[in-house]
Amino acid sequence: MKIGLTGGIGSGKSEVARRLAARGALVIDADLIAREVVEPGTLGLAEITATFGDAVLRPDGTLDRESLGKIVFTDPAQLKALNAIVHPKVGARVTELQQAAPADAIVVYDVPLLAENDLASLYDKVIVVDADDDVRLTRLTHLRGMSPEDAQARIAAQATREARLSIADIVIDNNGPLSALDAQVAELWHELTDVAT
Repeated sequence: MKIGLTGGIGSGKSEVARRLAARGALVIDADLIAREVVEPGTLGLAEITATFGDAVLRPDGTLDRESLGKIVFTDPAQLKALNAIVHPKVGARVTELQQAAPADAIVVYDVPLLAENDLASLYDKVIVVDADDDVRLTRLTHLRGMSPEDAQARIAAQATREARLSIADIVIDNNGPLSALDAQVAELWHELTDVAT
């Protein structure tokens, strides 16, 4: 069973992914893969520096995500250029991992840009982790230390809540405490395992 898991930045999607993995799901994390494909020595990093310059590198040769983020999250054309480099490489790696999964696995593809890239049709079910924009903004500024401007720019660079919710088979409301999230994930896992068997 292939599950697409998405949610806007600061929605708590990663918390849901961790809880599903703890219950036995095979989680494929697009963000982790996106980091893999731009490590030093990769074609991905070479293409990024060719496009955006050496200013997006740290002194140790690794990608300076913050510097790159300031470029791409305020300029849609730059973001499109970055996505054209990274997304095909992420897609190829994800395909490898999915093909290696056991036949009876519940595979959860944790992807922030599922709605933006029109990927819903690739999955048996799409789960959207949802939180109000003000809750997400508070999490990004308080928990991740982003400036309000950076947080707003990142939220604005993603699909709207309405666009994400329109592709959802299942919605997890994550406006509340982690205890409420735990209960929802337990119910979700029960539902997924029932369908898978």
